[in-house]
Amino acid sequence: MKMNTDRFNLTVDEYLAETNVLYYLNDAVTQLLEHKDEYTQFGVVRYFAEYFTSVKNGNHVLFREFSYIKATSHNRESFIHIFWKCFRQIGKNGDLLAMAEYSSLLQLLCPDFPTEMVQNAARIVLTEDATDCLMSFSDFIYSFQIQFFFEEFVESVSVIYQDLLSGKSPNTVIVPTSTSVEQLSSAVNEEPDAQGGVDSSIFCECIEGLCERFKHKFPSTVAVKEILESSQRVSFYGFLMALAKHEGVNQDIGALPNKSDLLIDPEMDQELERL
Repeated sequence: MKMNTDRFNLTVDEYLAETNVLYYLNDAVTQLLEHKDEYTQFGVVRYFAEYFTSVKNGNHVLFREFSYIKATSHNRESFIHIFWKCFRQIGKNGDLLAMAEYSSLLQLLCPDFPTEMVQNAARIVLTEDATDCLMSFSDFIYSFQIQFFFEEFVESVSVIYQDLLSGKSPNTVIVPTSTSVEQLSSAVNEEPDAQGGVDSSIFCECIEGLCERFKHKFPSTVAVKEILESSQRVSFYGFLMALAKHEGVNQDIGALPNKSDLLIDPEMDQELERL
């Protein structure tokens, strides 16, 4: 669990908000009450110690419900990391899987993981609705990381993109609400995305405006500008794929190694050799 190096300068309320301590404490108490007979025989103090150790180590999200694994940025990062650790061997073997197969793998770790999110990640790779096409592990996992970790950002950007694509003036493009996201995010999937796209500089201005008042996680504006300044026009999925391939964005999230090291995991290799 990454900590802010300036945490000692934070107020108590700021520290609690940044680390989501109260959220985890509430979940720990809820889990304790639901499984009281099982946990109390080992001692309540030991239970809380093990719970927060698992949170720190990032294995607390394993087999938990979707609402829990997406509740905090640390949970999202931890889930992405666990997915990589569990199924890295697929990439190492060179296997190509379809969207439905990746969905099944994710549901082994989180039984109610929504298929729709996996479909959206697949669209980043395939830039279309060809969900029956095969994808490499590396292509899928970096795209999945963007879709899952920055879910709210991706949904909001899809609304901005759709507004620009429909010819709205940048001055009339507003920060999307959750309702407008639900109404319009699917429209991007139906758009002939590869044909033309939108003006990159205008798109960049709108995204920067979004980020200035966005309450959720978003990629660094430096990375966004770097991507959008590289071409005059950009498609929605072209932008997301560029984010997925951007090493700086990947390093900021902290869940996955760089692509060159994606299939390298000495600890797991040693464990497999023992087995």
